[in-house]
Parts: sequence; structure tokens; C-alpha cells
Amino acid sequence: MGEGVQGVQGVKGVRGSSSGFTILEIIIVLFLLVGLLGIVLPRISLEENLSSVGRRMVGTVRSLQSLAMSSQKTVRLYVDMDRGLYWPMVLDGNQEKIPTDPTWAIPLNLPATIRISDILLSQGKKESGRVDLSFYPTGRIDPMTMHMMDTKNNILAIAIEPVTGAIRMSDERIEPPRPLVIPERVKPLLKTATASL
Repeated sequence: MGEGVQGVQGVKGVRGSSSGFTILEIIIVLFLLVGLLGIVLPRISLEENLSSVGRRMVGTVRSLQSLAMSSQKTVRLYVDMDRGLYWPMVLDGNQEKIPTDPTWAIPLNLPATIRISDILLSQGKKESGRVDLSFYPTGRIDPMTMHMMDTKNNILAIAIEPVTGAIRMSDERIEPPRPLVIPERVKPLLKTATASL
């Protein structure tokens, strides 16, 4: 019987020493966690960056396009380039009304680190002042190319194709397509063709 008690105590002693972690194991795990945090934390930014603001602006365009189609009323997006504000208004006859969605109750701000450098419209290029963009009940949107910049002069371009409503984002400037020019040698041919019809 003494032998049995000793055997049980021997097993208890081995079990008791293997439970828990040694200091060395804890230090290695902490070292690995600090290394992983050093890799992950620089990629996480607490402030909004250019691409997140661009995605939010594209979301705004999409939601205003669907608002115009669902309400069957023209919606106009106003952008104050100098103050970094934007807000929509619904055209109801001769009046402009704030949309019923509480999201649009007050104008939205761009973050202080991001500014609109210029907006290209069918009327030309604007670098300051107020610009408006119309969304029609048919789903059509006025053509526009907006260039935004952050404090490091990184650029983000958002271009809206008017007929399809397709939106393109780029980290380079998007220049409007050049109008087609008919060569001088072809113009006489066009005149004779239309005159004979």
C-alpha cells in the first residue's frame, strides 16, 4: 500500500510541474505580439484618408441617383469647394427642399486634411466657389470630374459618365475627353454629301 501512495504522489508531482507557462514562453509570445502589432498598426489609420472619403463620395452619388429615380424628382448636389461642404436639395416645382432622409438634415463636411482641388463640369473647370450637380429621375447625372487632394498632395479623381452613370475612381488626374475635330480636308466632303441629300 505504501508503494501505491508513493506512485500517486509521483504522478501528482509531474502533473503539477507541467501546468502553466514558463516566463520564457510568456516573453516569446509577448515578443511575437509586439512584432505583429508593429506590422498591423501603421496600416490602421484613425483619421479618414483620401480613398475612404472618395468611397463615401461615390456612395453619396449613388444614393442621390437612386433618390432621384425613386422620388421621380430632380435632385441637386451642391458642393462648396472653399469650405469643404456638400449637401443635396430636391427640386419640387420651383422650390428646393431638403430630402426627408435625416442623413441630409445638415450639410456634410470633408475632413480637414482633404480638399477639393478642382471640378470639371460641362461649363468648364472650377477651382473655387460653389458647384451644383443634377441627378435626374431617368437615372442620368450631369457629367463631372472631381479632383481631391490630401495634405501630402496625393490625388484622387472621381469621374461621372453622364449617360450610364458609371463612376470611375483613379489616383491620377482624369482629364475630360477632347472633342472630336473634323479635319479641314474632310469638311468639303461632308458639305457635298449633305447638299446632295
